[in-house]
Amino acid sequence: MLDRLSAVRAFLSDVWRLTRPYWSSEERWAARGLLAAIVALNLGAVAIEVWLTKVNSTIFNALEEKDQSAFVDALLMFGGLALVFIAVAVYRLYLNQMLQIRWRRWLTERYLGDWLENQTFYRLNFTSNGADNPDQRIAEDLRGFVQLTLSLSLGFLTNIVSLVSFLAILWGLSGGVSLFGLEIPGYMVWVALVYAIGGTWITHRIGKPLAKLNFDQQKYEADFRFALVRLRENAESVALQRGEPQEARRFADRFGQVVSNWWAIMRTQKRLVWFTAGYGQVAIIFPLLVAAPRYFSGAIPLGALMQTSQAFGQVQGALSWFIDAYTSLADWHATTSRLVGFHHAVEAVRAANSRHAGIERVEGADASLHLDGVALALPVSGAPLLRADLVVAPGERLLISGASGSGKSTLLRAIAGIWPFGKGRVRLPADASSMTLPQKPYMPIGSLRAAVAYPANADAFDDATLRAVLVDVGMAAFADQLDEEDHWSQRLSGGEQQRLAVARALLQKPDWLYLDEATSACDPETEDRLYGLLRDRLPATAIVSVGHRTSLIPHHTRHLAVRRDDAPNGGGALVSVP
Repeated sequence: MLDRLSAVRAFLSDVWRLTRPYWSSEERWAARGLLAAIVALNLGAVAIEVWLTKVNSTIFNALEEKDQSAFVDALLMFGGLALVFIAVAVYRLYLNQMLQIRWRRWLTERYLGDWLENQTFYRLNFTSNGADNPDQRIAEDLRGFVQLTLSLSLGFLTNIVSLVSFLAILWGLSGGVSLFGLEIPGYMVWVALVYAIGGTWITHRIGKPLAKLNFDQQKYEADFRFALVRLRENAESVALQRGEPQEARRFADRFGQVVSNWWAIMRTQKRLVWFTAGYGQVAIIFPLLVAAPRYFSGAIPLGALMQTSQAFGQVQGALSWFIDAYTSLADWHATTSRLVGFHHAVEAVRAANSRHAGIERVEGADASLHLDGVALALPVSGAPLLRADLVVAPGERLLISGASGSGKSTLLRAIAGIWPFGKGRVRLPADASSMTLPQKPYMPIGSLRAAVAYPANADAFDDATLRAVLVDVGMAAFADQLDEEDHWSQRLSGGEQQRLAVARALLQKPDWLYLDEATSACDPETEDRLYGLLRDRLPATAIVSVGHRTSLIPHHTRHLAVRRDDAPNGGGALVSVP
């Protein structure tokens, strides 16, 4: 029992940790105002329902007494209250949805900001602390958390108010009953209480596995969807290697997890619905059965019997809120757990950044790039990868070569600040701009203009400039397609993508340019022309290239290679090549 209470407290603490920032943010007054209006409308709806039960009692009494005048008056009153109730219901929903989208927008902006800040989205790939499928957590879990938090909390509040309101009515209508020689007042209240407590206990026993099942289902669905996206992004590579059977098996395995877990959810929900549906149907007739003896004895008129039935239904419904909301509560628990796990993973990465863990990056006192005792390591095992003590002067052109897997590309990642594993210090050139061209450039889905200008805005350069640079890098065929939108990573060949990346460098004109096998997909003639463009158009730019081809050597003023034999503590070290 204590463990369950501790788990509930921990869960509510997690909910509060996720909820509190928005309600104390710059939007707090608008959010609190909307929430207050929604609560007022909910309370108003409860008050109207109380009033309607009284009017309903008058209607049935008038029917029993055949009093047409009282019947018509009661119907008019019922119609007026019904119109007001409809208006309340409409604006209660409208304001609730308004608050949902405002809250979700605020959370999405914050989560996206935290995910993108300091390359956290990249560094999360090296953690194993609950940060799988961040796209789902931001796109779907935030939506679900906002919706469920509002609906469940407002539903709970409304049911409490409804319980208090109708409890007084039911107590007054119930009268007393003698049981074992004792006079028990308000017996209908006690019957409703026992009925709801019993139903709640049984519901919890049946539906307890749903929380974990829903958590797993969200993960399996996201994994399956991600596998499909991966195939779409690597369609050409899979097709060339005839990898369809392997992909089909992988999809079958992932979807098999979806199906297997879904069957477990189905079986649990089937048992739950068997009980809750029966419980709800019995609740319709149960109060009439319990109150009928007083009606047949003449103690209460027909209107009082119907009012008692309605009041019992409201009290029993309020007490049974846990039963009706059990599935939603399980979803809420799963969604909250996923968001808390994602939040903790992001915070861990940010904390490591703030502690300057691993390789430290600072701005140097001069315009050169300094690597002081930089020792790269692998992320999981911590095995040494590459050591480097290096100074690169402004305008210098350095080529780094070596065997595959020796740490050349990782060294560029460390300079760029996205590889924290290892030790040492990178002193960056003071007041200098930089740009890195990876082997596989990122191609945003959209217009060609946006792809060429990336990472600058699409309108950062005029059409003439964009067309000219496309012609310069050998993509003249695309010069008149700037406004055409497409999935450019699939439409362009690897060499064309690399040429487009060089065009970006010619447009951005960085002080420091890092090329990681950035022309490996191009033929030697194209590669020679691209490096010639960089030399002629960016004469003051320092270039650090990683590559294997000997044809790159003439385009650089210095050549370093990774030699594993020169590292006494394992890994490799950079040595000068004459």
